[in-house]
Amino acid sequence: MDTRELDKKYVANTYARQDVVFVRGQGAEVFDEDDKRYIDLGAGIAVNEFGLSDPVWAAAVTEQVSKLQHMSNLYYTEPCVSLAKMLCERTGMRKVFFGNSGAEANECAIKTARKWAFDKYGDESRATIVTLKNSFHGRTITTLSATGQDAFHTKFGPFTPGFVHASAQDAGEFRSLAEKGNCCAVMMELIQGEGGVVPLTQSYVDEVVKIAREYDLLLIVDEVQTGNGRTGTLYAYEQFGFMPDIVTTAKGLGGGLPLGACLLGERVEHTLSYGDHGSTFGGNPVACAGAVSILERIDDTLLEGVRRKGEYIKSALTGAKGVRSVTGMGLMVGILTEKPAGEVVRAALKRGVVPLTAHEKVRLLPPLNITDEQLKEAVEILKEVIGE
Repeated sequence: MDTRELDKKYVANTYARQDVVFVRGQGAEVFDEDDKRYIDLGAGIAVNEFGLSDPVWAAAVTEQVSKLQHMSNLYYTEPCVSLAKMLCERTGMRKVFFGNSGAEANECAIKTARKWAFDKYGDESRATIVTLKNSFHGRTITTLSATGQDAFHTKFGPFTPGFVHASAQDAGEFRSLAEKGNCCAVMMELIQGEGGVVPLTQSYVDEVVKIAREYDLLLIVDEVQTGNGRTGTLYAYEQFGFMPDIVTTAKGLGGGLPLGACLLGERVEHTLSYGDHGSTFGGNPVACAGAVSILERIDDTLLEGVRRKGEYIKSALTGAKGVRSVTGMGLMVGILTEKPAGEVVRAALKRGVVPLTAHEKVRLLPPLNITDEQLKEAVEILKEVIGE
């Protein structure tokens, strides 16, 4: 049996895989089992920040794995502390809880918000969390419950109670929920990634921040996909001019190893105490060592390049034949095409380009260091495929 047949026989059939087996890569280039070259515009869904086989990341991981691959959170390890320090110093947040994924980071945020409200108000009367319609926060039962898409709220019930969903266009709907007095927080993606790469408007975010402060709700920002330089700043909330109480992130932070982080601001830095939360693998020294090598290279020069490349993609595709609209920020781009997005992706793969989809859109999440030449080549192929 070949890899495809073995996968179908032994791996749970939860993914509609594309008909390609990738075996190696370097930077933004990846090669299949026939040694065909592709330009990667997906980066493992925003994970491979500096592309495949990144030598700096690989060296950091290899060095750490040869010293101490795991010791559990019953003991101190240097990479965990170093990464937490870097995250706090770069963001102004106060403490970090490490898990292994975006869903785990969001679970931590949910628990923190509810415990904060319990500690402050003395009971569980303010346990409800507002999330936005069209959002996506993970695939655990609780983060599915938080997700504001009805399509995810079937088959696996009963779902976790304590979530209500507000419009991502009308802040008045959020206000009406906040006024009920039973909410502890609002959780939002500033660009709804899985929902179609849809940025929130500045005016909407300003109103949500104002209402949250007025009714004493915590502000949780889900930066699982938007974080770690993806949108042209370290975290997307920086471009919206406010300071969250809790920030969740994952994907690109680990650079290819499982790592999630829940960043806690001043209002909640002391909310979690001994025994309130935990993780066997969270803060794993190998994953954290790799993340340190990623984070210390996300500097102003790199971020300026992300913004510039994002603008190039938008300008090249906006108004092109077969393109209805282009949305996103930095190197997180959604393209609404006249053709079905899945058809575009399959055609692009045949031409040696690896894009993604998000709802009805083609989604681009290339490595942050993709070269101008690689990006231009890939975009030109995309334009041809979309316009055919």
